[in-house]
Amino acid sequence: MGKHTITEEIVSLKDNPIPNNLIKKADLLPDPQSQLDSTRRKERPMIDSGIPYRNLTDAASKKESIGQLINKLDVENNIRYQRTPEDTYCNVYSYDYCYYGKVYLPTVWWTGEFLKKVLQGQEVEAVFGQTVDRIYSSAIHDWFLEWGASFGWERMHTVDEIQNKVNTNGGIGIICAKRRQKGLSGHIVPVVPETDLHKAYRENGIVVYPLQSQAGKENHNYFSEERKDWWNDELYSSYVLYYHE
Repeated sequence: MGKHTITEEIVSLKDNPIPNNLIKKADLLPDPQSQLDSTRRKERPMIDSGIPYRNLTDAASKKESIGQLINKLDVENNIRYQRTPEDTYCNVYSYDYCYYGKVYLPTVWWTGEFLKKVLQGQEVEAVFGQTVDRIYSSAIHDWFLEWGASFGWERMHTVDEIQNKVNTNGGIGIICAKRRQKGLSGHIVPVVPETDLHKAYRENGIVVYPLQSQAGKENHNYFSEERKDWWNDELYSSYVLYYHE
């Protein structure tokens, strides 16, 4: 998704691995108008009892429930994630995937003045368009570096490493790339557990293209080799790999 509403508020590109106990989630309440078959209220969590949450019982249940979640979100077909002439919705899909995966990824984030208040320990309510605003993929790249560790995200260094962690533990993996030209679209994509039918692409036993699921110019429930190492495209100035148990 292409706009950078929050980019100016996140300026540090250095990896900050030390959690900050003052930072808080910027959570909006679920909205009944936010639905898989609707284009409305995409900045808010959905109310849909049919969407499965990740089952955290053990690694097997995590991976099985992630597969069920991907099937239900059905990014290839559901209206919520379809591109428009103005935009694509990689960040909306990644947010939903993480939300039902029971890990925190922002779809909105504190605006500058109110971020300062949060970090001063003040109680700030998330009010859309006032204290929080949408955050898109290039800004999420920077958010991971600054705030990821504060919400349990661990930085990975190779796609082989992140695919193996997702496969072994049933956690949540993310690739997020920042667009070189400010104001244009970056990209964010979940790395997902391999299945009997869907595999990462390996060379000499090493993952070269992980198994992913995305919304974007094209939507794919699963893909690996089709888009090669898209994160190394010259369109992007930087990318990060993050994992969450």
